[in-house]
Amino acid sequence: MINVSELAATKITELLAEENKVGIGLRVFVQGGGCSGFQYGLMIEENGQGSGDQVFESHGVKLYVDPISVRYLKDAEVDFVDTVTGGGFTIKNPNATSTCGCGSSFSVD
Repeated sequence: MINVSELAATKITELLAEENKVGIGLRVFVQGGGCSGFQYGLMIEENGQGSGDQVFESHGVKLYVDPISVRYLKDAEVDFVDTVTGGGFTIKNPNATSTCGCGSSFSVD
């Protein structure tokens, strides 16, 4: 299961409304790269569920996750952080054994 925090769900809903894409979900994925080996990716998913995708719904937001990424994202949470220098989406991943300073790169055992 992958969740979305309430704040992230609000921000995602606002973003989709601004783009006139209400009802569309978010694709969450993991790909090789970054300074720790893997990095997270988030993008608006206009095509819906792909072959083998798992679909999660949390706080009214649909998340589409491919079968490889779902292994790395079990029990993760998409969150939104707002700081003095700006805000953005982040993923809290209990499976990551280490992360780098950028917050978007991680490694697993």
